[in-house]
Amino acid sequence: MIRVCALYRFASFPDPALLREPLLAVAEANGIRGTLLLASEGINGTVAGSHDAIEALLAHIRTLPGCADLDYKDSAAEMMPFHRMKVRLKREIVSMGVDGIDPTREVGTYVAGEAWNALIADPDTLLIDTRNDYEVAIGTFDGAVDPGTKSFRDFPDWFRENRDQLMAGKSKVAMFCTGGIRCEKATAFLKAEGVADVFHLDGGILKYLETMPEERSRWNGECFVFDARVAVGHGLSPGSHGLCHGCRMPVGPEDRASPLYVEGVSCPACHGTRDAERLAAYAERHRQERLAAARGEAHVGARFPVQDESRDEPRAP
Repeated sequence: MIRVCALYRFASFPDPALLREPLLAVAEANGIRGTLLLASEGINGTVAGSHDAIEALLAHIRTLPGCADLDYKDSAAEMMPFHRMKVRLKREIVSMGVDGIDPTREVGTYVAGEAWNALIADPDTLLIDTRNDYEVAIGTFDGAVDPGTKSFRDFPDWFRENRDQLMAGKSKVAMFCTGGIRCEKATAFLKAEGVADVFHLDGGILKYLETMPEERSRWNGECFVFDARVAVGHGLSPGSHGLCHGCRMPVGPEDRASPLYVEGVSCPACHGTRDAERLAAYAERHRQERLAAARGEAHVGARFPVQDESRDEPRAP
């Protein structure tokens, strides 16, 4: 079984380029594959390898400035989900596109568990889901505002345009996302916009679903995840959604029952948006993936969904 590790840490890296080669060397020496992003604001990414290999990489990352308390989440894959190891230098480890936002200086207050339940039940609290529309569609918290964004980069403009209406009668703002990175950066943005009382869900939805008993939960539906599980429920149990390999959107039982759904090719969301040549290519790829899986191999052209909130949009093939 392959260990898949999603990690992030907002930290101050004055010269992230100096960190790249040593980080890549440790990963390659341990047979690790995946992608890590380095920026002046920290590190983010998803990697896969043996248990001991990932431990060696985590140990190295914890030696980087401000990374002793590195946050990470594990999942498992039967086959290696990546073809190579990449360490990329980026402007941001999660793209917001607003200059001057620095989560290493000031973010909102971390809140977890029962305290989160009490916070979002308070009528003075504005609750915002910072994820994208296709994620919100399959599950969210009671009373959460859906920005309807296609990308996290759309969030700042959405908040600025709707701020007065959103904040009317509210004194506090609580935000959440899948694993914590987007809502943490969103709280830094709101702080910069002059919002004083800002909170975010510690560990994200995944930590909440893992630790909160279902009978006391305020979560409805399933949580989209950026890995082979596609969606999870309470206790991180497997969800009912799969992934359309045509448009990378989550597909639920109703979608799969639709005559517009063709496994490995298309779903109701993308039906009619691809030409016949591309659909035939999708069908052939799906056939080859199934043949490879039957042999216990990873098909070289397979596209594995992996948990990585830095890439928070579905990617077309």
